[in-house]
Amino acid sequence: MSEPDALSEQKSNLSPVKRALFEKWMQGKFIDQVIPRRLQQNPVPLSFAQKRLWFLDQLHPGQSLYNEPYAFRFNGSLNKTALVQSLNEIVRRHEVLRTNFTIVDGQPFQVIAPTLALALPIVDLQTLLPKDELEAEVQRLVTEEQARPFDLANDPLVRVTLLQLAEAQSVLLFTMHHIVCDQWSFGVIIREIVALYEAFSMGKLSPLLELPIQYADFAVWQQQWLQGEVREAQLSYWKQQLSSPPNILELPTDRPRPPIQSDRGAKQSLVLSKPLTEALKTLSQQEKVTLFMMLLAAFQTLLYRYTGQDDIVVGTPISGRNRAEIEGLIGFFVNTLVMRTDLSGTPSFREILNRVREVALGAYTNQDLPFEQLVEKLQPERNLSHTPLFQVMFQLQNTPTTTLDLPGLTLIPI
Repeated sequence: MSEPDALSEQKSNLSPVKRALFEKWMQGKFIDQVIPRRLQQNPVPLSFAQKRLWFLDQLHPGQSLYNEPYAFRFNGSLNKTALVQSLNEIVRRHEVLRTNFTIVDGQPFQVIAPTLALALPIVDLQTLLPKDELEAEVQRLVTEEQARPFDLANDPLVRVTLLQLAEAQSVLLFTMHHIVCDQWSFGVIIREIVALYEAFSMGKLSPLLELPIQYADFAVWQQQWLQGEVREAQLSYWKQQLSSPPNILELPTDRPRPPIQSDRGAKQSLVLSKPLTEALKTLSQQEKVTLFMMLLAAFQTLLYRYTGQDDIVVGTPISGRNRAEIEGLIGFFVNTLVMRTDLSGTPSFREILNRVREVALGAYTNQDLPFEQLVEKLQPERNLSHTPLFQVMFQLQNTPTTTLDLPGLTLIPI
């Protein structure tokens, strides 16, 4: 059999989703041009993700719902000068941390400050409280800090504070607004703090290479790239996937849904044992699915049992980091995908896994269309009591928590 015939046979054996992926690969559509540096420095259009958060901030100003608070515990002798140098070098490297958002002719734009010097306020708790009350005070200060809102037009969108608990123990509070960062950015920040602190504490220069592009370059490129054929192809997929809008997920809650949804809620924790976790990973490999797909299938099955509905729709965030040049950037790249799985016909769990895999692969292939544009095009019935398209989100946070050793110091993300 000739190679073209073999490829044709391979293609015919694929599902529609995998066939689309195969055709893109054959046409070379995965080989995009590198994102270029922008020509205009200021002002810069917002990325689609930033527009989403900017709009919400305009709708409900003065709230802290989209603050991203991080805390790092330092055990050992902290070189505060090296730490401040490290933080300011990160701000210098990443323009997005020097960015504010302003309105020009009725439209929001990014305005990037040429410089920004972070101060490091120090709250000395060494003599104020007995040791058994320190942790409670740390938690209080963390909660207080994360509740302080940002003014997107005027405030620096990154804040730092150092809590000195003892001579060789301190906690760094590091808070950003979500419009300039995401969960992936947290890993970038840790890696850069470690590399810079180690160098600066020994009087060396920064070991980090300059970034190939900045977040604003991505925003400009995204506006130009997601047009025409690219946009229409992705929109066509989602229109087909979400045709005949799904019903509201009717969970048997112990109280009625309020007429206007609020941000009040609670948290319930459940720990899966290590043997069960390993068994899930093994089963995922056997069934040729990712752990995310496996857990999503189980979760959607659970929702089916609770609701009796066989059209189960959940949302899930996706990192949006599908290009090499943006992997090392601090910024907000996250999009929301809609995972709609048909559970009709009393399928086995193995069949549900296959359906979830097809849904996930299709969503990943068409992940660039901003969720808010999807809602705008589909025009589902809007109601203040629930969100459009889905009412439940599912997220797998698989970033490991690590302990990092520095010269004379251990850094532990809290």
